[in-house]
Amino acid sequence: MMAHASPGKTHIARALWYAAKGVVELREAKLAPPGQGEACVRALFSGISRGTERLVFEGGIGLSEWERMRCPMQEGAFPFPVKYGYCATGVVEDGPAHLVGNRVFCLHPHQDFFNAPITALASIPDEVPVRRATLAANMETALNAVWDSGAGPGDRIVVVGAGVVGLLVASLAARLPDAAVTAIDVDESRRPLAAALGAGFARPEHAPVEADVVFHASASGLGLDTAINCAGLEATIVEMSWYGDKPVQAALGGAFHSRRLSLISSQVGLVSAGRRPRWDYRRRMEAALRLLAQPALDALVAEEIAFEDAPRELPRIFAPGAHGLAPVIRYRQP
Repeated sequence: MMAHASPGKTHIARALWYAAKGVVELREAKLAPPGQGEACVRALFSGISRGTERLVFEGGIGLSEWERMRCPMQEGAFPFPVKYGYCATGVVEDGPAHLVGNRVFCLHPHQDFFNAPITALASIPDEVPVRRATLAANMETALNAVWDSGAGPGDRIVVVGAGVVGLLVASLAARLPDAAVTAIDVDESRRPLAAALGAGFARPEHAPVEADVVFHASASGLGLDTAINCAGLEATIVEMSWYGDKPVQAALGGAFHSRRLSLISSQVGLVSAGRRPRWDYRRRMEAALRLLAQPALDALVAEEIAFEDAPRELPRIFAPGAHGLAPVIRYRQP
């Protein structure tokens, strides 16, 4: 088993595979020395996207979405077997001299050592711990949504769904001058998390109304209805949830038309239209990493599991009704 990526040698790496519905495996594969324009990264942590990876684990990626839902450097194909994931942090072990020893983030599946194009590696700022940096892909999603929303200083902003992405949106919105931000969730344990990020908190039955901008990130029809009810006249509702192949009912009768509400989707696959002429993916990722320099965000990286234990622990994490924020996989330290 590989303990160190020595230049010029082929090694054995281990990766996490979703092998069949409800089945997770660690598989070994030969890892050649990095080629021209590549670097070898020793993983330290990788974040588990509870929502998206639960759908992968359950085989819930619909046929129409198989190509759109491919992640960078994915192996295999939907529904199974597939090597999936996109929140890896680590240290460059081999490659260009100026990168060796650097802490980096990469959109790569869960794997203890991997080769990646150097263009796919983003340096982690000194003030951001590598464990917290696993939130970079989620922060990128949150940043894109705030851009899509047009939210600005002084706005009344509501975020329905205080999961990881929702709380990251709240953290960004709370940094807008004089903005009043409220996170909505049925889970009271999210209240102190929202407060630490500068946002208020309310249960759905006490959600504020007349909001200027509403973000929906609960992945439920009831949450979307709550978001619609929170919106003020001609307000914008940003739908961030992804439902896989499951149909969703939404209350588009009642006041939806008379209040002239706008319901828009936000998805990270494209840079927000208002920024696209000047921003590329790398600039957006670098901005997301800088925005993680907020110690309170450590509370969003909740549960830590060892890489070797992942095949046993992930079914529990993805079980129906299981709650929690962003679990991370911890790789064996040298």
